[in-house]
Amino acid sequence: MSWLWAIIVGLVLGLIARAILPGKQNIPLWLTAVFGILGSILGNAVAAWIGVDDTKGIDWMRHLLQLIGAVAVVGVGDMVWQSIRGNRSNKQRT
Repeated sequence: MSWLWAIIVGLVLGLIARAILPGKQNIPLWLTAVFGILGSILGNAVAAWIGVDDTKGIDWMRHLLQLIGAVAVVGVGDMVWQSIRGNRSNKQRT
């Protein structure tokens, strides 16, 4: 069940990150979920590193760090995806 929860949270965080980032991201939905999951993991690691990963009540700081991680990963991942897709398009034209 934790994998299903990770996929759902990753998809939601990825979609929110895409909405926050300026411009259009041309990554598929499945990759948005993967990037959201990776951003969530990154945010959890930072939260644990600074000691705010487990607090009483709702862990707002951890969730904020997860979102920041998702925005960073989606932003960088979109640039990498575009460069890979651009290279494939150029190879097919020649």
